[in-house]
Amino acid sequence: MRAKMLLAYRETPSFFAVGRAVGVHHQTVERCVERALAYGPLSALDDRPRPGKEPTITPEARTWMVWLACDKAKDHGYPHELWTTRLLADHGRKQGPAAGHQCLAHLVQGTVCKILGNEDIKPHKVRCYLENRDAEFERKMAEVLCVYREVAVLKKARTKSTKGKPNKAKSVAVVSCDEKPGIQAIATTTPDLPPNPMSILPSRGIMNIRAMARSVCWLASIC
Repeated sequence: MRAKMLLAYRETPSFFAVGRAVGVHHQTVERCVERALAYGPLSALDDRPRPGKEPTITPEARTWMVWLACDKAKDHGYPHELWTTRLLADHGRKQGPAAGHQCLAHLVQGTVCKILGNEDIKPHKVRCYLENRDAEFERKMAEVLCVYREVAVLKKARTKSTKGKPNKAKSVAVVSCDEKPGIQAIATTTPDLPPNPMSILPSRGIMNIRAMARSVCWLASIC
């Protein structure tokens, strides 16, 4: 961007014209040109030394923290199912130096929040979906749909048979029995799927959940 401003100013020495052509404020063009006149065009392309302390956490350490957040806390010896930023900071201070990241020895919770926020990772929020792995799902689905379709056909046939007969009842009652037990248990039956970089889900922790108690509804009687 600075190189474009300097080249455009060389062709058209106008701060306003160059700013409009490049898409920046005219004061930005003016500062860039003044730096080029004072320190040279090549020096004007780089940032000036900024005040304050240089960042101490290396990119490798940030990557290690992101990888850690995408893992499970219980896989690292904790009784927690999900990570919290406080727990991540504590684990980073204890295990970071041993993993070769000495800069994490004084890691704080706020820094963990910034690292995860830049990557749009929320380890304390898990999105789940139900995945069917029953080989006979298609057959069972067809049976249930046939039951509902049969009920609709019987109701329609009953209405046609009593049409024009005022002394005949036109309603059909359908009673259904549910074989589901009193308590339905939900449990994880398969390991978590690995994170998919191409997935639209921003977070990991996709779980395969199945209802342990099966519920099948059958037609009991038709009156």
